[in-house]
Amino acid sequence: QVQVVESGGGLVEAGGSLTLSCAASGRSFSTSGMGWFRQAPGKDREFVAGISWSGDSTYYADSVEGRFTISRDNAKNTMYLQMNSLEPEDTAVYYCNAPWTTGQLGYWGQGTQVTVSS
Repeated sequence: QVQVVESGGGLVEAGGSLTLSCAASGRSFSTSGMGWFRQAPGKDREFVAGISWSGDSTYYADSVEGRFTISRDNAKNTMYLQMNSLEPEDTAVYYCNAPWTTGQLGYWGQGTQVTVSS
């Protein structure tokens, strides 16, 4: 059974940092892109960041460019999202998706809550 499981969410003050992890099991995603999405209350789920299978190419939403960094460790079948300079507007449930590429979605995790207080 393929699973992707997010972790690392929590409550942080504005300006703070968090690192999210997405651990995959059941199959390797080492040859696939992976992505992060988020959904705030009352809003649609939106793309946050994506990474190619090798990690050489990364993609970011304009709203997080320069503050968030996506990375991956294929040996651990795990993807990360380092979030710095967090803003209240970043409050959302963050989801991992794999395999991912532009216009194509795969498995979703259950999400991890990130709350940024002002």
